Amino acid sequence: MANEVKKFIREAGYEPLEGRCIIVKYAPANLSEQLAAFFNAEFYVLQMCEHEIVLLPFSTTWGSLRKDVTLVLPYGDIQAVELEDDMLNTVITIRTERDTIRLTTQQAALSDLRSSGVYATMYAGSFKNWHKENLEGTLRALAGSGGQRA
Repeated sequence: MANEVKKFIREAGYEPLEGRCIIVKYAPANLSEQLAAFFNAEFYVLQMCEHEIVLLPFSTTWGSLRKDVTLVLPYGDIQAVELEDDMLNTVITIRTERDTIRLTTQQAALSDLRSSGVYATMYAGSFKNWHKENLEGTLRALAGSGGQRA
């Protein structure tokens, strides 16, 4: 995991789980939104922490990680997590009692050539793609997090 991600998460008061962070975007609901989302550069780090999932945004202007915590979702609020492959991405649907949150993440195979790989290596301090390395384990942990700690 990138040291800057870990640092920002801890400064915000959360304890990050090692190897449980990936790059995500909010998932479009339909084809029209997919076309608009293609040009949308709003990416986030999804970090699984000890008691919750936290989203940290990247700046759309500079591509740098912002210290703002965009979303905090306690594991106890999660009723179900569904994963669905959608072409070159995986859609993560998180259901709570009140909301449904849909995120999309770029699959590992082409990650080095896509935005997730660019952001991941930028914050690794090397050419190590932590998104790619963390993807399978993070998705597995998310899928098992409905109503329990991951």
